[in-house]
Amino acid sequence: MRDDTAAATPVTEVYTDGACLGNPGPGGWAWAVPGDGFASGAEAHTTNQRMEIRAALEAVRSLEGPLVVVSDSTYVVNCFRDRWWEGWLARGWMNKAKKPVANRDLWEPLIDAIRSDPSRVTFRWVKGHSDDPANDLVDRLAVEAARTQEGRSGDDPPDSLGPADTPGPGADLDPRLPPGHLLAVIGHKPPELGGYDANPVSDAVRAKVAQVLAAKRQVNPDLVVLTGLGLGSEQLAAEAAAEAGVPYVAVLPYPDPDSQWPSSSRKAFQALVDGARATVVLQGKPPATKQLAGAALRRRDAWLGRHAHEAIAVWDGVDPAVGRAVRALQDTLGEDDVWIVPPPRT
Repeated sequence: MRDDTAAATPVTEVYTDGACLGNPGPGGWAWAVPGDGFASGAEAHTTNQRMEIRAALEAVRSLEGPLVVVSDSTYVVNCFRDRWWEGWLARGWMNKAKKPVANRDLWEPLIDAIRSDPSRVTFRWVKGHSDDPANDLVDRLAVEAARTQEGRSGDDPPDSLGPADTPGPGADLDPRLPPGHLLAVIGHKPPELGGYDANPVSDAVRAKVAQVLAAKRQVNPDLVVLTGLGLGSEQLAAEAAAEAGVPYVAVLPYPDPDSQWPSSSRKAFQALVDGARATVVLQGKPPATKQLAGAALRRRDAWLGRHAHEAIAVWDGVDPAVGRAVRALQDTLGEDDVWIVPPPRT
């Protein structure tokens, strides 16, 4: 007689989530099996991505038998669905940009656990903040752990929990944005792109970004580019989008950011604004000082991270200012959802 014990082994569905109050900041993670047990924990200084990975790791470590890990983190789910980890291992824990894989200390034990029994664990994505009761439960447990810096566990979910986390990238979109798959572009200013006039470096960057956008449009026909239209990479992104037949949205940190530019630059800026599918202005008045202008630009970058699904960064891998913006996007969107386009060397 055939033994059907293995085939009859029940599969446990476990929901996981992570939260962070600031990025970085105090964080929390949680997992829960609907109608069964749950657990949560905290870290004093961490990132949202780390908490998402930690939640999945704790669930896989704590639960036996076949598992379906359900997460609203594309960073976690896509790693296994698209097998990012195979490339990381083949490259010696380097990503596609030839940089060390972020959060390796958490990824490595999770990947090792999955590889040790490849048929035991699968992953499934669930849309966050979409009225899924189990997703809402782990969301609130993770936020509670982040706020209190205390975890808890048990067989039955607690009766009362605090508020849920704020929606992540792509959720609760600004109503001024058109629907679609939103891709932000940031990067170097003209001095690092061969100068303010047309030149081989900026031409090469424009062509490469257009090539990437055309490829991405094959996967996401509703692709929309988000660009601040600043001099350099941001304007090249708008030009590349037009070349690739992709609509773009001008996301301006404040009114008239071109007011101090030369007349020729202002004319080019206005032409790009006129060609945009939509224009979003994030604050009502121009800043009075350079310091306030810098703060407005940082808020613009954070806004892009909250609304974009992925990003392109024109970055030489060295410039610290662009590097900080790249890392902030990677923390929000996921390392493999931020494509690095290095400008050619002159």
